[in-house]
Amino acid sequence: MVEGGRIVSVGRFGSAPREPVEDLGDGVLLPALVNAHTHLELSHLGHLRTLGEQGFVTWIEAVVAARGTPPEEIRARASGAIAGLLASGTAAVGDTSNTLAHLDLLDACGLEASVFLEVLGWDPAQADEILGWADRRLTESKGHQTRVRLAAHGPHSVSPRLFEGLRARGGPASVHLAESVAETRFLASGDGEWPGFLARRGLAGIGFEPPARSPVQYLDSLGVLAPGLLAVHCVQTTADDWDLLARRGVRVVLCPRSNRNLGLGLPPVTGLLAAGARLCLGTDSLGSAESLNVLDDAALLHRAFPDLDPALLVGMATAAGAEALGRSDLGTLEPGKRAVLAFAAAAPGLRDPLGFLLSGEAMTVGVRP
Repeated sequence: MVEGGRIVSVGRFGSAPREPVEDLGDGVLLPALVNAHTHLELSHLGHLRTLGEQGFVTWIEAVVAARGTPPEEIRARASGAIAGLLASGTAAVGDTSNTLAHLDLLDACGLEASVFLEVLGWDPAQADEILGWADRRLTESKGHQTRVRLAAHGPHSVSPRLFEGLRARGGPASVHLAESVAETRFLASGDGEWPGFLARRGLAGIGFEPPARSPVQYLDSLGVLAPGLLAVHCVQTTADDWDLLARRGVRVVLCPRSNRNLGLGLPPVTGLLAAGARLCLGTDSLGSAESLNVLDDAALLHRAFPDLDPALLVGMATAAGAEALGRSDLGTLEPGKRAVLAFAAAAPGLRDPLGFLLSGEAMTVGVRP
């Protein structure tokens, strides 16, 4: 039962002490979904998804080249993506942005949005200028309802000096971490595909001594791993990394469809869980994933790791994401939580609701009693 937008009781059909009762029909009622990582301003890049077959660095270069897209097209596609999130029963989103050009759209849409202003810069000489720009953008964002925090792109694209500046400002709140072999090789030995990318960006002369560590261990040496940090991807990780992420209280955001589509493999879910890491789900952008529905990512993990508890996977798409984004009043069906719900219609006689949600056939819609 719901009163004043809050759940006050949960029980079997017919047990509600007062009317009226809204009958949604056969199906599964669940907490609204939470997408803990995406890039709404890249929603116009769906045509790049198949470039993953040509390699991750090729895809990255295509994303960079697309920065010349007209702003009106970017905003229109971001608006459509927001509408799609709401229609699919998503209540909250962690949106990484380089421009903050769509904050007004998020203010007006009804989503619980946590926006991460992403900084990147490999040249340490430019760190102060970049941080000054970020400070100004944060100040400007305070006129919006949507909260903005600072994020870092990744350990292979942000200089140690820039990370130091982010730490001095209480961040970063989010970072792409251990996503690709290119990143891992660059930090381990300074070779692979990434130096060529930097050279083509005019950054070949930047002095950098490879730390000969994994991306996770490198960021820990810089003091970046901290409780509540959202570490996105974590595909190229080892048992030592899993333990470190768990001990530091980092929230790991998995984006398995994006990783698969870009030829990066799947995250080591069972190892991360065994180490005690806290996992939730994101989709990444429409430039690498077919939809912004995290239940589609949960379904992929269910197929890839059939021994995992289905309740755990659905929880990664709901409660775990809500906790990661600081939205603890969402994510579960229990008294006191906000009644922001999703519903997946099903044929009569459904006996395995969790299996249905993870089948890839469930179509969730938003429900606000």
